[in-house]
Amino acid sequence: MPIAVLASLAAGVCFAVAGVLQQWAAGGRPDAEALSPRLLAHLVRDRVWLGGIGLAVLAYGFQSLALAYGPLSLVQPLIVAELVFAVPLSARLHRMRLGPREWFGTLAVAAGLVMALVSARPHGGRPGAADLVSWLLIVGATAALVVGALATARLLSGPWRASATALAAGAVMGTQSVLLAATVDRLRHGLLAALSAWQTYALVLASVGGLLLIQSAFQQGPLASSMTVLDATEPVVAVTVGTAVFGEAIHTGWPVSAVTVAGLVLVGAGIVSLDASPVIAALRGRGAGEGR
Repeated sequence: MPIAVLASLAAGVCFAVAGVLQQWAAGGRPDAEALSPRLLAHLVRDRVWLGGIGLAVLAYGFQSLALAYGPLSLVQPLIVAELVFAVPLSARLHRMRLGPREWFGTLAVAAGLVMALVSARPHGGRPGAADLVSWLLIVGATAALVVGALATARLLSGPWRASATALAAGAVMGTQSVLLAATVDRLRHGLLAALSAWQTYALVLASVGGLLLIQSAFQQGPLASSMTVLDATEPVVAVTVGTAVFGEAIHTGWPVSAVTVAGLVLVGAGIVSLDASPVIAALRGRGAGEGR
């Protein structure tokens, strides 16, 4: 278990720097490129963005190591430690200072998720226990959430639009984490077992689709309005699937459930605080102006 915790935190740090570099590059692209393959086609020529992708690949390596030693519902929430590094680093990169409201929002999301994790104390589980019907339900629920989030994003603007797109990205990447856990479980039986499983190829498709959605969220608004939603949505999806499908166990009852709910409420308050922040809104204009 210590290996899982340390590897998860290492993944979080790598994801933090990767997110800052990717948002710096994507924030300078025209609005018309959002949700279009053209966005990725232009970004692959950007050295800053490629550096971010390289760090993201390293982070996935740490995440895979963590999943080999710990349950999905423990590993995924720990990765949100990236928020504590990413949001202040992004503000400093844009030569802006975070005020009390922005610090509250950032720390509230991170602390809320830690509260929910510590109180629930997830453990156990077996990714191989999921049958085809369960996987179809997972894919169907993810698709419905993505469509609804993207439809909502079209009606919004500014940080709120970035957050809605990040919700779709978080749903896909949460499912990607589920598929990664299933693939890592298959690798225990050898490389051939992993290559013969459909989850391995679904993992690749989810990774590409999630990448496009994440870069679109980064392009539409400042890092704080997208990464906070991403980091909140991914573990919710991972824990939900881990407990409902993989058989992972969590602690419930009073006062455990109350602390868990309080943590999730704190996450929501942090996201709203950041999205309504004039400093965060100004980061969007600053990033677009410097990138173009």
